[in-house]
Amino acid sequence: MPARTLPTFTRAQVESHNSKKSCYVTIGSKVFDVTDFAADHPGGADLVFDYAGRDIEDILKDPTSHPHSDAAYEVLDDSIVGFVISEKAAAANGNGKANGNGNGAAKQLDGFCPIDAKDDPDVHPRTGMKCEEDLSKDTDYNTDYSRHKFLDLSRPLFPQIWFGGFSKEFYLDQVHRPRHYKGGASAPLFGNFLEPLSKTPWWLIPTVWLPAVGYGLYLASEAYDNQLWTLAYWLSGLLIWTIVEYGLHRFLFHLDYYLPDNRVGITLHFLLHGIHHYLPMDKYRLVMPPTLFILLATPFWYLAHIIIPYSWHAATAVYCGAIFGYVCYDLTHYFLHHQNLPLWYKELKKYHLAHHFLDYELGFGVTSKFWDTIFGTELQYRVKAN
Repeated sequence: MPARTLPTFTRAQVESHNSKKSCYVTIGSKVFDVTDFAADHPGGADLVFDYAGRDIEDILKDPTSHPHSDAAYEVLDDSIVGFVISEKAAAANGNGKANGNGNGAAKQLDGFCPIDAKDDPDVHPRTGMKCEEDLSKDTDYNTDYSRHKFLDLSRPLFPQIWFGGFSKEFYLDQVHRPRHYKGGASAPLFGNFLEPLSKTPWWLIPTVWLPAVGYGLYLASEAYDNQLWTLAYWLSGLLIWTIVEYGLHRFLFHLDYYLPDNRVGITLHFLLHGIHHYLPMDKYRLVMPPTLFILLATPFWYLAHIIIPYSWHAATAVYCGAIFGYVCYDLTHYFLHHQNLPLWYKELKKYHLAHHFLDYELGFGVTSKFWDTIFGTELQYRVKAN
């Protein structure tokens, strides 16, 4: 599935696509490739090619020629390939050019500013995000809802998702456009007695799971006179967690392409991970509630003992190592969003925020980029020097 982060074009680049073989038009800042659509245009292909490389916003609204319907704009939306930026902004990308390559694919995420830069001129065209302060700007509920017709942040979100009748395509596009609830508080999810159950403070994770890990290791260690065996199995579990973390994030939390196009699939996706991408700075929906983690972790308990049938103690030590890795993952995830961190973590923070605000279909590693590099999903972006 192609990345949803679209390239940028200068006006000159758009104007160069002015032939029957490559016909681009713009409406405001949006760039559309209408080459294939031209043959299906009700007014004939020649009328489309007459405006190749030009802006068509006025002509679409012209009552004399033909005011176009909402359906016409929906057809155009299927052909969007990028956004127009000024020559000045293009030059600021570091190579003097916009990143449009003429085929609608974003090869590299140029211009993503570092989270500590205060004067970067680039604003990402889809999310509108720029620097760290933009991540905490309150969303205007009324304006956002009237524009996108998605979710009203002033009302409980769960019934809106369940009864909204959203298509999968529309839902995925909207849920990955980050919003920010006023003051960084939690938006209402259920709006009733279930509301407290949907929130988990970060400190609950080590409080619940570290004692369990410690007790499990104690039981596992009883089988060995040399505790290096216990340590070896525990470290093995910690290593296994890193690939589990990557796999869960990529193939479960971002099951976007295979998501059922119905309200059950969309609602489950929203509750599991979609709400985090929709409201990524919500402090109480950043870590996994213990009840949900028990559901996800239970199969792995049995899997560990199936893989290591010769020793209950060894399997338990491996499992404890994996659970410890999960605790590190959840705490890292929280701190990447909400804390100032040492230098190495600052780079990791930029990487994870790029996953949210540039391209959610890449950059699945949270505690490290290792498996992204191995499996070719590393998110690359150009950070300009201050």
